[in-house]
Amino acid sequence: MSGQTSHPQPKDGRHDDDSALTEFLASLMDYTPTIPDELVEHYLAKSGFQCPDIRLTRLVAVATQKFIADVATDALQQCKARQSTIIKDKRDKQQKDKRLILTMEDLSKALSEYGVNVKHQEYFADTPSAGLDSPPRDE
Repeated sequence: MSGQTSHPQPKDGRHDDDSALTEFLASLMDYTPTIPDELVEHYLAKSGFQCPDIRLTRLVAVATQKFIADVATDALQQCKARQSTIIKDKRDKQQKDKRLILTMEDLSKALSEYGVNVKHQEYFADTPSAGLDSPPRDE
């Protein structure tokens, strides 16, 4: 037995990762995201990021689309949970209208799970017609 011991070489999974990434980036060229490239480029430029590669712009669009979908799904779950507690509280009344009503509270709770805190202004009116355009007065 010689003094050298052979250590098995770890299989380099980097090649597989590189080829998967290359394939994914190539697929972005054929993909038309829901969020337009121009809108993504506008907000990237506004934040100081500039890149001529359209694939990167579309990658940001896909990530944004996924984020919005996740927030919407979570807000829907919040809405369903809220409305199911309302139905339990009012068992004596049959609720004929089964529509879901998404509120700002539902959206705020969903966004808070992602670290986005939304503060919405409470609006008050002295009269039911407050805020409506009144006819001009003739003086």
